[in-house]
Amino acid sequence: MKEPLRGKVSRRVFLKSVAVGLIGGQRGIMGNFEANREAFLTDVRGCPFVAFLPLSLTQVRLLDGFWHQKLVLLQEVTIPTQYERLRETGRLDNFLYAAGKLDHTTGLQWLAPDSDVYKWLEALSWSLTFDPRPSLVALADEVIGLIAGAQDSNGYLHTLFNREKKKERWTNLRDLHELYCAGHLMQAAVAHRRVTGSDALLNVAVRLADHINQTFGPNGKPEPDGHPEVEMALVELFRETKKPEYLSLAQFFLDQRGKGLLGGFPNIQDHLPFRQLREMTGHAVRALYLNCGAADIYGHTGEKALMDALLHMWRNMTERRMYVTGGLGARHEGETFGRDYELPSQTAYAETCAAVAGILWAWRMMLLTGSPSYADVLETILYNGALSGIGLDGQSYFYVNPLSDRGGHRRQPFYPCACCPPNIARLIPMVPGMLYGVSDNTIWVHFFAASQTTVSMPTGDITILQETNYPWSGDIQFRLELEQPTSFTFKIRIPAWTPSAQIFVNDHPSLSPRPGEYAQITREWRSGDSVMLSLEMKPQLLASHPWAESISGKVSLRRGPIIYCWEQVDNPGADVWSIYLSPDTPLQEQKGDGILSGIVLLKGQGWALPKGNHQPLYQPAGSLRSHLRPVSVTAVPYFAWANRTAGPMTVWLPLKP
Repeated sequence: MKEPLRGKVSRRVFLKSVAVGLIGGQRGIMGNFEANREAFLTDVRGCPFVAFLPLSLTQVRLLDGFWHQKLVLLQEVTIPTQYERLRETGRLDNFLYAAGKLDHTTGLQWLAPDSDVYKWLEALSWSLTFDPRPSLVALADEVIGLIAGAQDSNGYLHTLFNREKKKERWTNLRDLHELYCAGHLMQAAVAHRRVTGSDALLNVAVRLADHINQTFGPNGKPEPDGHPEVEMALVELFRETKKPEYLSLAQFFLDQRGKGLLGGFPNIQDHLPFRQLREMTGHAVRALYLNCGAADIYGHTGEKALMDALLHMWRNMTERRMYVTGGLGARHEGETFGRDYELPSQTAYAETCAAVAGILWAWRMMLLTGSPSYADVLETILYNGALSGIGLDGQSYFYVNPLSDRGGHRRQPFYPCACCPPNIARLIPMVPGMLYGVSDNTIWVHFFAASQTTVSMPTGDITILQETNYPWSGDIQFRLELEQPTSFTFKIRIPAWTPSAQIFVNDHPSLSPRPGEYAQITREWRSGDSVMLSLEMKPQLLASHPWAESISGKVSLRRGPIIYCWEQVDNPGADVWSIYLSPDTPLQEQKGDGILSGIVLLKGQGWALPKGNHQPLYQPAGSLRSHLRPVSVTAVPYFAWANRTAGPMTVWLPLKP
């Protein structure tokens, strides 16, 4: 793996934000929004150890397509219905109770109910860069008022400890999630401030961060947080406020791990100092969030020991402990990673929050190294292990994402521990901010979505119109508009999943780039120039490592970035758990309808046991072949399963004997 690229981003490269135009029925920026705000997901402009600068969310305008539809659904359905769930379950009342405005609350008094509110607010804030809907702005203002009213005079804020339980504050960092909730508040505050320009929530976060800084550190309490999250939040708060003590505090929390201060438990990453970690172990979400924080710190310090640990853990995760869907975390017990190659399908945990955390880590590794391998993993998790966590209706969710099921695992409108629904909600509006990047005289394209962006280079503005029906089509066209002829490098990621790719410049064959790399086109560009990328997207059968538990000898199905599965509702001819495929099975594409409208299905021929055929538990090898008969089979994208009639599902099928 390539060493991180240092000092490659010139401060001469300036990003020019573009005001949101006529999108989703709303015109322009309204209220306290500033048209030229730079709403960066991760503001690494002050980091010397990054390979490129991402574009601001306000620079990227989604056009009609896959992600545009997801964001419309997010704003019209997901955010409003999640607000209702937060209200109905008492999570919002908790803030009134903490402020002394209610005598009692029906809100949950365990785990981390505050964090659900903060993640929802972060989702709402980022989404306003897509469409600043007045109704959502009003909801944000209402909830920020509740949060601010609950804050203690010394800056402390956690609704479970703001009245009669004050003596319990900071007494059980291993289990009680105070710092975890604080981290999500900081992230919501940074998002809200970057999008709206308002300091209303940021002031709350700063007061809390100052209180934490006074409570912990070399002259205070020595413990780290039991559920990592605050580390990366503090780094981003430092980037927003320029207060160096927040970066120092993030590093302090990282450095305190592995000293046994939390009991030395592997499940909470306290068994070894961070720099000695070589495997992904313990609670999956905690481990991934901790790695995000370490990656953020590395961006400022360039400490080799941090990067060495991150690279070891990345290889261990992606080569031995990650599902084909990008799902992360094999075990229900402790929500943990398992052993190498421990990847059971039916009992997979693969928490939606772990998928979101995996994307956030992959994004940071992309920023630090510029390596396309991280983008490949990010894309796999995004379209499969993460998107499976939210239903096609925008208001039903999975906490756990198994790769096979007998029909009992169904989506829910919310959960008592509701970390996953608002987490997937905050991920969706982040996607436009990950599409593009810039470095010295170079424009990067990491991911594909119908969109328009304008980048300011030293010679003038460059507008890029990306036209595509990705992920269903592998054809992506870029049209360029320039103020004057300009020489620069156009750098386009070629996904590792494609067998072949072709690039045409102004309709002329230009490159046959290798999969798994960035194709680079350096020339003098003129207004009206176009670049056409054509990715081969035929269906492929994937086999696992022979040591992978429960799936050795079976195959899964991929087309482009999408992993497919087999649902009973589409395969009435046989139980999907008894279907076999041939390695050379031809598969035809077919457009879905109804709730699957616009989605590409795959149809072909398989072999199956007749319904009602009762086979012995064990029988001579080869005898099963005589009972198999041909059947028509249909596969759907894994992210779309469990949105229709309940029934068996599987990602992996055996090969025909």
